[in-house]
Amino acid sequence: MPFSQVQPSSRRLAGLILGLLFSTTSLSALAETDFNPRLKTAIPESLQMLSLDGFKVQEIQPQPELPLTIDLTLRTHDLWDRLRQGFAMIDLNDDLVLHYQQWYQNRPGALRQMIERSRPYLHHIVEELEARGMPTELALLPMVESSFNPMAHSPAAASGLWQFIPATGKRFNLQQNWWRDERRDVMASTNAALDYLQTIYEMHGDWHLALASYNWGEGAVKRAIEKNEARGLPTDYPNLTMPKETRHYVPKLQALKNILGNPETFARLGLPFIPNQTYLATAASPRPMDVKTAARLANMTLEEFRHLNPSHNRPVINADTPVVLPADRVDTFIENLANHPAPLTQWQGYAVRSAERVGEIAARLGVSTNELIQANGLPGNVRLAAGSKILIPGNGNQEGLQRMLGMESSPAIIQPEPKAKKLTKKTSSKPGTAKNSRAAPKKVVKATPTKKNTKK
Repeated sequence: MPFSQVQPSSRRLAGLILGLLFSTTSLSALAETDFNPRLKTAIPESLQMLSLDGFKVQEIQPQPELPLTIDLTLRTHDLWDRLRQGFAMIDLNDDLVLHYQQWYQNRPGALRQMIERSRPYLHHIVEELEARGMPTELALLPMVESSFNPMAHSPAAASGLWQFIPATGKRFNLQQNWWRDERRDVMASTNAALDYLQTIYEMHGDWHLALASYNWGEGAVKRAIEKNEARGLPTDYPNLTMPKETRHYVPKLQALKNILGNPETFARLGLPFIPNQTYLATAASPRPMDVKTAARLANMTLEEFRHLNPSHNRPVINADTPVVLPADRVDTFIENLANHPAPLTQWQGYAVRSAERVGEIAARLGVSTNELIQANGLPGNVRLAAGSKILIPGNGNQEGLQRMLGMESSPAIIQPEPKAKKLTKKTSSKPGTAKNSRAAPKKVVKATPTKKNTKK
């Protein structure tokens, strides 16, 4: 085709392109910024480098579009939004997850109740997880372990929100003595649980295996992994041979994550809103203090105080022991404590001088037997040996109380019941014997003559 025929077409095309570029430049000054990329990218790539009459036509490349991100510096008012933003574990998808997701969704009342129980504790747990850089879905683990009941106790002697058994609790420095059990302390047990989870995650490098270890024990999971390695089998969570409880453990957590992580499902089930604000704080007294006194100083009911402080086994709290309070009650507690001239405890130490029952001590002191039994953690109206020490109402013997506060094990010594004397049997005690004074007289049997055989 002659060049003269091509040139008009090229000029028309150049005019079209220049007009489009002019429109783009003009509109960019007026249009909102989110429209600019669409206008700038409307030119086909084949026309980006076309040279016409000495002019070089080149598209002005837009700034790259950034993916939608979440600004974690913005503070949300909803704790559930904050929780969802920190989800970081790989999702597990199997039939067990679907089963438990349906199971929880079919019981919205029980789910709501469990969330209400979590209300005082959840914000603190989320903050601790974020501070450690751990996945925030781990904050839902107490729902699987204890339904967020800090007084939960299992047949295997596990206790508290995070269900520590005694040995693991001691391993992570949770005090367990006559006075208190920190496995039930919300803050202490949360710190220990996250320490433990970090330890087993570093061991396996996999959160699902870390959770299996939390439930089954890291040694058991390690042996299961070694067995699969020896057989050339995969060593991830779905492929390990494990007990039924552990097999169902991670799917339960995943099911809760799926439900609570979905705002639409959350709203449809009518689950409770939890504000993203600090709920718990701690304070301490320099002197021993009664549980009842602490509740009164914080303007709380005894039930409310015990709900936040379930770790105390006795009615007396040792000096300098942190008590957990709602954050908005701390100032009230400190002010009332400073202006409290009366003794902070109405209990004193009592030393048993001679063996006697708890009921006898209670009667002599004019107090309830059940009150003494409950205050001292006794199995019943037992006989206490001489030298036993127990708590009794009153504030007369504070020195004895101080000595008791330094004891970790029970200072009460339970004396075995005296053995009853056994009767020795000298003669038979059956009726008709000489030992029985009312025995019937012996019958006299007369001999009858017998005929002698004579031989004739």
